[in-house]
Amino acid sequence: MTNQRYPEDLVISAQDFVDSGWKEAIAQTSREGYSAMWQALSSAARSAIEQGRSEHGKVLWLLADACSMMLSPSSPNEPFKPFAVFHDRRSVIPEDMSDADILFFAEVIDAVDDDWLKARLSDLVWLKGKPRNTGFALKAIDAYRSLPLDTDTWIHGGRDCWPRAIGLARMLKGGAGDRLEQMEASIVVAFDTATRADGFLGIWLADLLKSNGLGRAHRTDVAKKLEALAREFDAEGDLHRAREYFSAAAEWHKAIPDEVKSAEMTAAVAEGWVKEAVARSASENPSHMVAASFYENAIQVYRTIPRAERATHRVDERITELRTHLNDSGEKSLGEMGLIRTPGVDITQIVDNARKSVTGKSTQEALLAFANLHRGARAEELRNSALERMRQHPLQSLFAATVMSSDGRVIAKRPAMSLSGESSENDEIAIRAEMIRDYGILVSIVVQGDIWPALEVLLLEHRLREADFTELARHSPIIPKDRAGLIGKALFAGYERDFVTALHLLIPQIEHMVRVHLKQAGAKTANLDKDGIQNENGMSTLMDLPEAEQVFGEDLAFELRSLFCDSFGPNLRNELAHGLLDEDGCHSPFAIYAWWLALRLTFNTWWNAARKAESGTDTEENNDD
Repeated sequence: MTNQRYPEDLVISAQDFVDSGWKEAIAQTSREGYSAMWQALSSAARSAIEQGRSEHGKVLWLLADACSMMLSPSSPNEPFKPFAVFHDRRSVIPEDMSDADILFFAEVIDAVDDDWLKARLSDLVWLKGKPRNTGFALKAIDAYRSLPLDTDTWIHGGRDCWPRAIGLARMLKGGAGDRLEQMEASIVVAFDTATRADGFLGIWLADLLKSNGLGRAHRTDVAKKLEALAREFDAEGDLHRAREYFSAAAEWHKAIPDEVKSAEMTAAVAEGWVKEAVARSASENPSHMVAASFYENAIQVYRTIPRAERATHRVDERITELRTHLNDSGEKSLGEMGLIRTPGVDITQIVDNARKSVTGKSTQEALLAFANLHRGARAEELRNSALERMRQHPLQSLFAATVMSSDGRVIAKRPAMSLSGESSENDEIAIRAEMIRDYGILVSIVVQGDIWPALEVLLLEHRLREADFTELARHSPIIPKDRAGLIGKALFAGYERDFVTALHLLIPQIEHMVRVHLKQAGAKTANLDKDGIQNENGMSTLMDLPEAEQVFGEDLAFELRSLFCDSFGPNLRNELAHGLLDEDGCHSPFAIYAWWLALRLTFNTWWNAARKAESGTDTEENNDD
């Protein structure tokens, strides 16, 4: 990789580092953070090479490569990931750097007076040095914790740097001295001084303490401060931030433990959704679809309140009231949602359009376009097409057909069509088989023409993390609140094109999502056996319930059934559950489409729910590219 930019055997010195102009390059960046530093240093490196300053160019390229890596503080063994991965190449990771490169970093670290760069170089030397020198780990910790605990720094990388410092201190144990205690004290002080003007900083710092097992002695104070900020935001009408702070306060009160206050905060979160639903319905440009999603969120939050506290907050009565509002908004929301349609042209044009639709856009806009590359299957259109083909070629429909699996098992039988005027039960089975056959062709075209080319552009232009997908799932009204982490992991795995991991995580959670929404609609999702034991029904049984189309609509219900639990289709749920889905099956067009469909559902429901919040609260956090 590097010998394409400078001679492989080019020797550089500490003086080359001093004279390279790295300080001037970094000083020209408009914002802090490794992404901006990488862009500035790589640009300076190209200029140096073009000017014939090869030694300076190599220095700058090494620094740019070091800054290009994505920090993953949750992984002690592989804390640095490539920022871009393609099917045949990727960007730099620590293993690409030679021993000479690491020795060069070790030689110049003490001359670096930029905390971002010093932390990164020290961390790489600690990680790759042979033998390991704890002195570099300590330098990395000290540089990381020198970064300010303010909103701007946090958004541009501080949210990863501080956890990495804490992880290194824990790894060194006594060798880190009292650094861990000092960092805990610094975070607590920063949290105590956070104000409403700092936006989400209070939540971020509280989560930093909680996720690292710190701040135990300050639980009550943290919970009270979060509640106070929540009420301030609520009073000024900032419902989104108020909700987030109430939710964080509920978690900290629960950790004290104070179940009474935790339930009070949870009820405040639910009522925050109700307030936003009312506001959305009464705005100048009302959206009953968005309001319905807010009511659904409120109901889901109310359901998490422990039974012992439900009477205090009138939970059961409130859920009944909210369901009435939900149904009313749902009826009024028909036809509100627009579609992004792919032109019906040849595959070359489809690929080009797919790439253009996501190119050069912000993260949210690119994901919006990606999630709506294809409008989704239309069950009625597929049925009409199948019936028309059967009429045009009747002989094909007069004979039964057998569907076999890749290992030779008979997995389904399509009956012959009858000659009677009215459709029989067997006729409907035959029609469904033809619909799913057409659906399979459609899925293959969509994956190859739309999803895959657009995903390559997304990976090239945006650096999304697992935490981004988890946050997306957490705010999506269709995702059960306690499954956001698993859905986030699954969506991120698919985003990284690891569909083996994505499917194994995603499919059980889709079944759970289906069960939760059907149960909330009053459907009977379990059966009682002869011994009086209740067993939850599988997805095939769930999708056959009459409530399935009422809850998910005809089109989505058809896709869920066809993808996951119909023997005429890929039957992904049952294939995976019985260990029949091999690695190739996990990378099939059906598997990739299943991941994309889950992302589409998660993102679009979040998009509708968050449209109001986007105008003022989430933009800078989510668009850090």
